[in-house]
Amino acid sequence: MAILDFAGASQATVSFVTNYGHRLYSDDFVRQLDRVFRSSPAGASDAEFFENQTNPALVSDFFELALNFDDGSFDGALVWDSLQFLSSPLLQTVVAKLHRMLRPGASLLALFHTDERIENIPTYAYRIHDKRTIQMVSRSHRKPAQIFNNRNLEKLFQDFQSVKFFLTRDRLREVIVRR
Repeated sequence: MAILDFAGASQATVSFVTNYGHRLYSDDFVRQLDRVFRSSPAGASDAEFFENQTNPALVSDFFELALNFDDGSFDGALVWDSLQFLSSPLLQTVVAKLHRMLRPGASLLALFHTDERIENIPTYAYRIHDKRTIQMVSRSHRKPAQIFNNRNLEKLFQDFQSVKFFLTRDRLREVIVRR
């Protein structure tokens, strides 16, 4: 199988996936977001970061760096917590692109924070160590574009075959989507 990982390359995840005989394609999706939408030397403020996501020229630049894969390329995607940093309509475009990149029957894993009162949420680099352990390495805190509840997520993934939700002890909503 071919798996897309939004967390960026990590030896632990590469070893885990390839030991099962699968291919892993890694891209640090959040870093690509910052590279394009926080393009000033000092970095853009949160408001500018989200506003920049509506700039057609920057969106085009972003898609040249990220998600530059053919339709039907993947059997699974590890999206982690990256979608919560996308404002609409970029979020809709990314989810539609993911839908096209995944083969029928493919699965997608995404995580969303559940605390609606939080201003900034922690971001992590995710590393799969074994079938029971995912290491979450703290990166920073960021402002989410929006907080997602179950209804928002069902609407976001409405073109997919199924959406399942699980609440983790870390106050994360784990979402498994089937293409």
